Amino acid sequence: MARYLVTGANGGMGRAICRLLSDCGDEPVGIDLAPADEGTPWTVIPADLTDAASLEAAIRTVGEGGLLDGVIHAAGLYDLGSLVEMDEERFVRIFNVNLFGAYRVNRLALPYFNAGARVVIITSELAPLSPLPFTGLYAVTKAALDRYADALRMELQLLGYPVTVIRPGAVDTGMLPASTAALDRFCESTELYPVNAGRFKEIVGRVEAKKVPPEKLARVVLRAIKAKRPKPVYALNRNPLLRLLNRLPRRTQLRVIRRVLKKPKNR
Repeated sequence: MARYLVTGANGGMGRAICRLLSDCGDEPVGIDLAPADEGTPWTVIPADLTDAASLEAAIRTVGEGGLLDGVIHAAGLYDLGSLVEMDEERFVRIFNVNLFGAYRVNRLALPYFNAGARVVIITSELAPLSPLPFTGLYAVTKAALDRYADALRMELQLLGYPVTVIRPGAVDTGMLPASTAALDRFCESTELYPVNAGRFKEIVGRVEAKKVPPEKLARVVLRAIKAKRPKPVYALNRNPLLRLLNRLPRRTQLRVIRRVLKKPKNR
């Protein structure tokens, strides 16, 4: 039986990952802001990824239960809006969770690794792509997390620990309602982009309609942690229009975005 630490264990992706690991006879140990619901067959230790002392205590408790065969990073925040209208607290907080949280967990968990332990970091299909308007905050954190994983892979390979990135598109979790709510707030509050935001909301709705269940993502995670030679990157549910857009020269991309999001002319 293998033992894995799962961050964001109470979220849609985290729960699906923990459930699949448990069904396969492995032991998932989660960390999240709150304990798991009563009756959940795996342990979730309360911890705040942005609080070093809270996280250190939680990881110490995890380590007291035995060594780890891997860490799976499913925790994350989603936010969107105008980069020149959002306040600094929002800007900093999402970095603190999406990027610095992963750094803190890996640093603290490493002493409890078994030989050959795996690190799986879930980023986003947006990570290697040019950011779309109003998704910049989220996309930049995921791009930074993706690059952090590249750097971590270079180092941990020297210790015998593979690092894998999973880049999913839309997944049917609690993050999608949060996305819709954030977009609604942005459309109501923006003073600079009221028309552009409204058109962008229509596009996001069409993209997120093509979501996959979190269980499908969990199966990709399982493949990554059980493979003899895991791939550096696994992709899931990539949006073909986003891929096509990013094949274009950068100036052409800018023109396409202006045309798609601009105010229509009166006829």
